[in-house]
Amino acid sequence: MSGLLIIGASYAGVQAAISARESGYQAAIRIVADEADLPYQRPPLSKGFLAGTVAHSNLILRGADFFAAHRIDMQLGARVVQIDRDARRVERQGGEQLGYDTLLIATGSRARKLTVPGCDREGIAHLRTLDDAVNLKQRLEAAQSVVIVGGGFIGLEVAATAAKAGKTVTLVEAGSRLLERAVSPLISGYLLDLHRGHGVDIRFNETVTRIDDGPGGAHDLLCADGTRVHCDLIVAGIGGIANDELASAAGLRCSNGIDVDEFGRTDAPEIFAAGDCSNHYNRIAGRRVRLESVQNATDQGKAAGAAIAGKFDPYDSVPRFWSDQYDAKLQIVGLSAPQDVAVIRGPLDQGRFSVFYYRDATLTAVDSINRPGDQMIARRLIAASISPLPDQAADASFDLKKLEAVG
Repeated sequence: MSGLLIIGASYAGVQAAISARESGYQAAIRIVADEADLPYQRPPLSKGFLAGTVAHSNLILRGADFFAAHRIDMQLGARVVQIDRDARRVERQGGEQLGYDTLLIATGSRARKLTVPGCDREGIAHLRTLDDAVNLKQRLEAAQSVVIVGGGFIGLEVAATAAKAGKTVTLVEAGSRLLERAVSPLISGYLLDLHRGHGVDIRFNETVTRIDDGPGGAHDLLCADGTRVHCDLIVAGIGGIANDELASAAGLRCSNGIDVDEFGRTDAPEIFAAGDCSNHYNRIAGRRVRLESVQNATDQGKAAGAAIAGKFDPYDSVPRFWSDQYDAKLQIVGLSAPQDVAVIRGPLDQGRFSVFYYRDATLTAVDSINRPGDQMIARRLIAASISPLPDQAADASFDLKKLEAVG
């Protein structure tokens, strides 16, 4: 059986299969993946699932009946270890060979691991997969003191979950502010105050140099300045690495992910890629980027699946991200860096505001705290290349929807 073979069973892989079918693809479709679980939602892993408010059963993206009804053969629990482009087949762990006419690589990304001495000790957790989340949930329930390494989305979300559970939380960040590559200093400062207000001890410009055993099975985390932090559990949230090794070994062009065009095509005509493992040119950023988000994986998978079926609708979605921390919902639309002007809309002191970013007088991104309406309109404005004047964006009484009619 040949047809379409998809490596990876998360958002991009599943959406590509669905879109191929919906676009008229009639040949066989197989999804193969190394995880044994049916495709599941990942954002709740660091929040609701970790806190115990979201059950395992509520994480499932699509049930087995859905895949059967759409003639999508789901093969789980065995890793693909090699792609043979000449023979148009892949090899799974254990030696099984699977052929394909078209291949889509949706292998995602993996958590970057700590590499300091002592990093292989028991009780150091990462969070990327469901298995990781199950392990971390058990460890977090048993812990009293937690150290989070990394002030990105995962680190902050785990910190919030742990603090709400009554744990003593210390967050160690190598940079000078939170979410340094994703948001403005103003948003970083707001989140810093939010976490400190919930008792989280946040330390900047700190580099972990070693992890030692502490008394009673605990850990001592040593920083470059000589500071020693004692804890029961260490969680590393220091970013993700594209799983592009299969593609690179097969001779596909990769640069921080697998290089693809607006239809998800690689430099091999029969091979596509989508999601966290891929790298594409983004007109909002004005450069090639690799994005790790549900929106990117889903929309890119949709474009790739349609193209595989012969319907070419380019991927040109405005990037979107979100994060829930305590009672704050951070939503991001667009890509703010680099930016030369930023204006605030809404009451900062009430925790309901947005920051509008401009580059060369063009609106490129909006970060919002508890202002979903701003996100909805900003998404449409950026997609249509319509930019309110900074004074208009800063005036909360100005109806931004008026600009859509003008545009």
